[in-house]
Amino acid sequence: MWPDTMTWFNPPASVVRDAGTLRVVTGDRGDFWRDTYYAFRHDNGHACLAPTEAEFSCEVDFSADYQAQYDQAGLMLRADEAHWIKAGVEYVNGQPYLATVVTVGKSDWSQMPLPDFSGKLGLRLTRVGDAVWVQYRLDQDWVMFRLAWFPPDLSVQAGPATCSPSGAGLEVEFSAFYLGPPRSRQAY
Repeated sequence: MWPDTMTWFNPPASVVRDAGTLRVVTGDRGDFWRDTYYAFRHDNGHACLAPTEAEFSCEVDFSADYQAQYDQAGLMLRADEAHWIKAGVEYVNGQPYLATVVTVGKSDWSQMPLPDFSGKLGLRLTRVGDAVWVQYRLDQDWVMFRLAWFPPDLSVQAGPATCSPSGAGLEVEFSAFYLGPPRSRQAY
């Protein structure tokens, strides 16, 4: 389930890993962001990453105890500090949102509210050629949230990620991890 090749980029305050789950407690004020609007760069969020093939799907189920502004958990695809994608649930103004940040030099941020969110979400990032699409599921059906351009010539790593920009202590449980050949070659 959890590849032996996974390593932490910015290890969190606490990690418990077994065959089926990865339980994480975030450190203080970690985030990933680059320049746009806020004029700052943060590259200190937590990500447990493994090398990927050129084309792949990375998938995980997760739940978290979101409480502080911008608490977030999900998946990350990362080439370097200026080329990455993070996607998942982000807690904004007391509400959970499905959010994706695509960074190619500078970050952009898209989000949508999750009014029927039960606390658990399935998330998939699939990379084929120059495209990465973000899919999520609240029940059995996968739904596309975003299709983004990403430089096809960059080698990347992928895996679970979490951030708590407002302070330490977000508890996240990741399960059902998959990293392998694309599970779907269509965005829909």
